[in-house]
Amino acid sequence: MSDAAELARRCAETLYARDRAAQHLGIEIAEIAPGRARLRMTLTGTMVNGFDIAHGGYLFLLADTAFAYACNTHDTVTVAAAADVVFVAPARTGDVLEATAVERTRYGRSGVYDVTVRRVQDGGVIAEFRGNSRSRDERVLPPGVPGEAKNAGSAEGPSPQR
Repeated sequence: MSDAAELARRCAETLYARDRAAQHLGIEIAEIAPGRARLRMTLTGTMVNGFDIAHGGYLFLLADTAFAYACNTHDTVTVAAAADVVFVAPARTGDVLEATAVERTRYGRSGVYDVTVRRVQDGGVIAEFRGNSRSRDERVLPPGVPGEAKNAGSAEGPSPQR
């Protein structure tokens, strides 16, 4: 495992230990890599609306959580500056959903991430999410834990697309 992959894993573990919302909803980390996250959640009966389909807020929450984990893989506390979602297809109670977040670019203290939410059972796309991030001058890992907190991107412009 590369140093960057190890750092991403440790950041995700640290974040998850503090993330009561993700824990409460049963969100699981399926994969973490630098600038990437894949999370899973099973829709329960309390997550559906009056039409017996997934409440959009839960779909947004899953996508936003994957976005947060992908943003924070570089050991710099990074938060959402803006986000939007397009609901593509309904999901129902019992569906296992997987949100895959991918870093598109980081520049200065900002970044752009895309998240696709799919139904694991058939691979169908449920939602597409785009998030804009903003980094703060804080580390994800606790003080004294080795890591490499660096300011996102560089003054020279955006990082390459992935």
